[in-house]
Amino acid sequence: MKALVVEQAGPATTVQDLGRPGLVRLGVGESGAVDRRSLRLANRLLGNAEDAAGLEVTLGGLAVRARGDLLVSVTGAVGPLSVDDRGVAGNSVVALPDASVLTVGTPAGGLRSYLAVRGGIDVPPVLGSRSTDVMSGLGPPPVEQGAVLSVGPSPGDWPVVDLAAVPAPPDDEVELRVVTGPRDDWFTPAAMESLLQASYEVTSDSNRAGMRLHGPALDRAVDDELPSEGVVRGALQVPSGGQPVLFLADHPVTGGYPVIAVVIGDDVDRAGQARPGQHLRFRRVQGKGYS
Repeated sequence: MKALVVEQAGPATTVQDLGRPGLVRLGVGESGAVDRRSLRLANRLLGNAEDAAGLEVTLGGLAVRARGDLLVSVTGAVGPLSVDDRGVAGNSVVALPDASVLTVGTPAGGLRSYLAVRGGIDVPPVLGSRSTDVMSGLGPPPVEQGAVLSVGPSPGDWPVVDLAAVPAPPDDEVELRVVTGPRDDWFTPAAMESLLQASYEVTSDSNRAGMRLHGPALDRAVDDELPSEGVVRGALQVPSGGQPVLFLADHPVTGGYPVIAVVIGDDVDRAGQARPGQHLRFRRVQGKGYS
């Protein structure tokens, strides 16, 4: 049986696919890869279905040994990669012979790398997904040293592209497009001006559930209590202190603080690569970008 044997797990590695959409009415969040675009690319390079499960690797530190001859790809925030002692390229198709070790180093920029393997990581699905949801505990546990991750059967289509020209995640300020609302009327005009003109720093108190930001406080115009209501990936929720929180993949399905704006779906992927200390800037666009 083909598998990846985890020699080193790194600071935070989880199994992720594209999540559990459509179950919010049951109180189940979507979860899935924080940077969905990068996971999709890794799978496409290998001829997998885009929603095949791979590994989300935070700040590198992962080493996996091949059990059987495998093909892999690493995308997203790509740091130094090697197979045994030989350097290999990110965003490409990499042969991983039986018993060889792939090492994923710490990227110079960005936060999350995505390791896909031809055939996908074959852990038991929970509610239709193999994703680890760190908030609810659904899905497989976080990856630990010694874990043996089975690899599924190879898909029929063979990879036809061996390298993708993808820019590295930005290591400076990141601009994100937002749709204002649904509770923008709960805030003062000055708060909306601050949101759209100031920059907000990503704090170290951030994870797969959300990014706590620091910048000019977003003052409310309404002091009433808000009943809990549904929230989505990309929502900018503002607690009573006025510092916004940007919800990511494992966000709660409801919240009791007003949402001043929502980052459009494609830009949430980019936000998920921002490290603590980087700054985000928000630009208003028209229409709905919820995802």
